[in-house]
Amino acid sequence: MADRGRTRREPTFERPQGGGDLRVTRDDRPVAGAYRTEPRTSPEPKPRRERRRDDEMQDFDRGGRGRRGKGGGGGRRGRGGRRRRSFFGTMAYWTLVLGLWAFIGLGGLIAYHATKLPPIDQLAVPKRPPNIAILAADGSLLANRGDTGGRAVTLAELPQHLPNAFIAIEDKRFRHHFGIDPIGITRALVRNMASRGVAQGGSTLTQQLAKNLFLTQERTASRKAQEAILAVWLERNYSKDQILELYLNRVYFGSGAYGVEAAAQRYFGKSARAVTVAEAATLAGLVQAPSRLAPNRNPEAARARAELVLAAMVDNDFISAKAAKDALMAPAEAVRTAGAGSVNYAADYVMDVIDDVVGTIEKDIVVQTTIDAKLQTAAERSLVEELDAKGGKFGVQQGAVVAMTPEGAVRALVGGRNYTESQFNRATAARRQPGSSFKPFVYLAALERGLTPSTIREDGPVSVKGWRPENFSRDYRGPVTLREALASSLNTVSVKLALEVGPKTVAQTAQRLGINSALQPNASIALGTSEVAPIEIVGAYAAFANGGDGVVPYIIRKIGTVDGATLFERKPTGLGQVIRPDVAVTMNSMLRETLVTGTARKADFPGWEAAGKTGTSQDFRDAWFIGYTSHLVTGIWLGNDDSSPTKRASGSNLPVEIWSRFMKTAHENVPPTPLVGGPFTRDRDVPVAASDPRFQPVRGPQQPRSADSAWVPPPPNQKGLLERLFGG
Repeated sequence: MADRGRTRREPTFERPQGGGDLRVTRDDRPVAGAYRTEPRTSPEPKPRRERRRDDEMQDFDRGGRGRRGKGGGGGRRGRGGRRRRSFFGTMAYWTLVLGLWAFIGLGGLIAYHATKLPPIDQLAVPKRPPNIAILAADGSLLANRGDTGGRAVTLAELPQHLPNAFIAIEDKRFRHHFGIDPIGITRALVRNMASRGVAQGGSTLTQQLAKNLFLTQERTASRKAQEAILAVWLERNYSKDQILELYLNRVYFGSGAYGVEAAAQRYFGKSARAVTVAEAATLAGLVQAPSRLAPNRNPEAARARAELVLAAMVDNDFISAKAAKDALMAPAEAVRTAGAGSVNYAADYVMDVIDDVVGTIEKDIVVQTTIDAKLQTAAERSLVEELDAKGGKFGVQQGAVVAMTPEGAVRALVGGRNYTESQFNRATAARRQPGSSFKPFVYLAALERGLTPSTIREDGPVSVKGWRPENFSRDYRGPVTLREALASSLNTVSVKLALEVGPKTVAQTAQRLGINSALQPNASIALGTSEVAPIEIVGAYAAFANGGDGVVPYIIRKIGTVDGATLFERKPTGLGQVIRPDVAVTMNSMLRETLVTGTARKADFPGWEAAGKTGTSQDFRDAWFIGYTSHLVTGIWLGNDDSSPTKRASGSNLPVEIWSRFMKTAHENVPPTPLVGGPFTRDRDVPVAASDPRFQPVRGPQQPRSADSAWVPPPPNQKGLLERLFGG
């Protein structure tokens, strides 16, 4: 044994004599027996670590596997005895490393984009631009003005299915995420990769709100990072209900509507508080693409999108399957704007004057106007339908209607044929020649100088420094009374009266009654050559209708906040007494004759005593009729915006027809009452009412009735008209 342990044996492949076993024994192995000097009969126990190493070496000798079985848990060793990692171990390692670096990079990216935002401690939700709700006299909504198109609403005001519709289709985990929805983002990425495009977004309602409040609409990685930062900030500073309420009041729905209230009014003609399940689904689906999915422009696409919203609401248990089926059977229908949208002319006029009343507006307000919604619609229809039927024949493209009470409250205001095509308000902003409709101011000045309706003047040729005005008929009647001359609108008599009392006096008389436009005090003023706005000349006629009080036309009655605080309330104001009451009554009797025998005799308005005056400017450029009853004063203007001549449109044809049509509607169910001082009989200088013993003319006998003594009106704020006339 000792020699065998010290002597090297060479391997041989020859079989020993007598056979023999060529297999290597344990002692033949170099490791096992090369250095063994003596047999080990009772080996000393080795330490556990050494035994384990020996066992592993033995296992390695057997098959190259560690003790951990087939899986090779011990791993392979490389050069130098280094253990190799498995594939999964390597993947786990690098995933951890890359994840760590990604986390560091993300943190740096967030920090970088956060520096582009205002300091977090200075962030604040910007104020919502104030809305101005403009109401009719009966409280119905006429229009909204402001940048939002509608007032803000609270969640408590809304039916539950409305906010739930937005949650279902836009952010079903809204109540559970922290502003960012990792699940939603992952789902969107997978779907976008599958479709090789942007098929779905991953923004939460909070992120959309952050974008609407603080950011632009650009689609960049920087903006998305800032959006995420701001969304987390919103979630930390506001409750879920507050965020949802902010969202519903700020999201854009197209057509200038911001917020669900503006959208519900715009598309369905009702408040968001009253929308149905189908309408709520339509609104919720609309925010994805306001232009493409607008129900009034693309009803089929809007309906298809609403069906998806309803399905999502069912999946999220917001509504029952039956409720969804009912909504599908009765889909939302967008309202169609009837007519030409003339109510916007009235709303624009409100906005023109509101700054003078309340100044800067910082919160939602409600403006109660004097507009009668029914009369506004009737005025628009009368104008538009008449122009559609006869405008082409008479070469007339535009028109305006102003109707007000004798006290100056505007009941209807139409500034053009179609607001969508032209927003220019011809009722308040246009300055046009009034033609013969200006003549009542000439006759008023003459009566105040002592003339009477029976005063005779010669209808004949007149020349003023080479200017020779003619009558419409191109003939002359000779001696006529002032009553007949005004009713027949004789130009020569008007010019002679203006020269008699003085053009300056005529201008001052008209301005005293409320004409604010600049008037040229020359002889041609008698024929209405100085331009005026329809609303101011109608307001001046109101002084005839009410018996002598000058009025300032007004459209705003009250302004308040949405919570009920009053910011402005109109008090009775006016120009005071601008016409002596007995002269006002006389003017009524004369202007009444215009509708009986004069140029407006085609007016069809039975049952009411009415008065007024037609007007036609040079070359038929403008056609007017301003007429009134004790209930309403209405003026009609027709013409073309470029002042081109019409095809002989005059005050006695189209304007009279429009006026008659409108006034019939305006006086429905109103008990007829005579004009102030009426009822009148023909060919009398003194009205019947003047014989009443209670009637006390303001002018006493000591005041001479001569052309040299013009009446000077008393100070304003006198007693009421009826008290002055009848001592009641």
